[in-house]
Amino acid sequence: MNMSALLARNSRKYPNQEAIVCQDTRLTYRELNSLVNKFASAIRKKEIHAEDRVALFLPNVPEFAIAYLAVQRIGAIVVPINVKLSPEELQHILSDSGARALIAHELLFDTVKQLDSPVSKIKTGEATGEWMSFWTMLEKERGTPIECYLREDDLSTILYTSGTTGKPKGVLFSYRSILEVATMINIEMEVKPESRILLSMPLSHSAPLHLFFVAGLMTGSTLVLTPTFTPDLFLDTIEKERTTHFFGAPVAYLTTMQMADPSARDLSSMKWWVYGGAPLSAKEVHAMKQAFPSGRFVCVYGLTEAGPSGTLLFDEEHTEKAGSIGRRAAWGTEIRLIDDVGEIVPQGDVGEIALRGEGNMREYFRKSHETEAVYAGEWLRTGDLAMQDEDGYYWVVDRKKDMIISGGVNIYPKEIENVMLEIEGIREVAVIGVPHPEWGETVKAVYAGDVDDTEIRSTLEKRLASYKVPRIYEQVEELPRNASGKILKQSLKGAHA
Repeated sequence: MNMSALLARNSRKYPNQEAIVCQDTRLTYRELNSLVNKFASAIRKKEIHAEDRVALFLPNVPEFAIAYLAVQRIGAIVVPINVKLSPEELQHILSDSGARALIAHELLFDTVKQLDSPVSKIKTGEATGEWMSFWTMLEKERGTPIECYLREDDLSTILYTSGTTGKPKGVLFSYRSILEVATMINIEMEVKPESRILLSMPLSHSAPLHLFFVAGLMTGSTLVLTPTFTPDLFLDTIEKERTTHFFGAPVAYLTTMQMADPSARDLSSMKWWVYGGAPLSAKEVHAMKQAFPSGRFVCVYGLTEAGPSGTLLFDEEHTEKAGSIGRRAAWGTEIRLIDDVGEIVPQGDVGEIALRGEGNMREYFRKSHETEAVYAGEWLRTGDLAMQDEDGYYWVVDRKKDMIISGGVNIYPKEIENVMLEIEGIREVAVIGVPHPEWGETVKAVYAGDVDDTEIRSTLEKRLASYKVPRIYEQVEELPRNASGKILKQSLKGAHA
């Protein structure tokens, strides 16, 4: 089974069901399948063959869905790319993946027009120079059905990591991996043909694409796309389209709470509010639940390399365990905490989260050494440090690479950050280790907010052991983030290298 075959099946099973809704565009499953056949024929004529890589530089628009499924229909491998990347970052991915073609959106043409790359170039607007027109290519085809015979172990997709600690790496998935995690979402979050899934987070990211786009495709649900995210567009779309499921990074919920008034909107259609992708404090989680009271609130923990799959914290568990990532692994996945040699750590001790399941990646594309480094047998090392409490719930302590060792003592920045975020006036914070001639590292807090560091230090001294209290403070307007919205701690550390 593969995603293209799932679309073909649903075009027969639910021909008149809405498959894609995006602003004024509405496509049924029959119409979407026809467009996929046409574009698949068009790109095959451009000498794109099985296992060739085709890069998509597209926001959440109908052309993304068409291209994604058409590339897979001819057996090629799709490479979705974050549209916020710079030309240099885009060039790296095209080169690293060995892409044969690039499909870009007209509104992103300024980013791609100067690319020095031998790839076939296609864009959604009119043809320009060496750039072919997506819709002109498609409209020239008759739409003769194309059968896709790929099996679950065949190669499907390469997603690139966010590169917070270096150059992005390509994460290679088989169809089996993607279908496994999509099935998990269908089971755990009750996705059905009548579901209407709101996709406002970029489809170049693993959770929106694999967990919700593919899950909806499997069940014949309606996929409601927005090309970008703004609080008003987010709330408007829920009201207008009566969506039932939404996955968002925490910043999507928090920004909406700050810039709009969810309580003034009719959000009663929503059954599942899902969040993940960045840590949240218990205070933030409770505020989100109050702002979005309809439906069930669920935290999903995972990472791109795991599909993503990992653990779940369900709605009713937030009362006492908000801030935790749950106490059981999601369907089809196992979890354990291990030490540096792969042995399970005792309950209550800090260990690295390791995950096992068929959702795990095949490999880092053409990087065998890096692939071997993250696997302990069948277990994928996540790089996240966590502990399990007496009730069995897992609490992420920090990223292994972010842990500070000062005077031989381990210090976890996330613990300090959580306390600082509770201080009135602090908007965001990053705690890092900086070089110290005697202790090896000392603790520094970089924060945005209108608070004096004397007040911060006083609060922290009451809440934390003295060795955890930052010795250095820096106030900034905002913290640096990458295209995925993750704080770039490496760039903050770079100033002290």
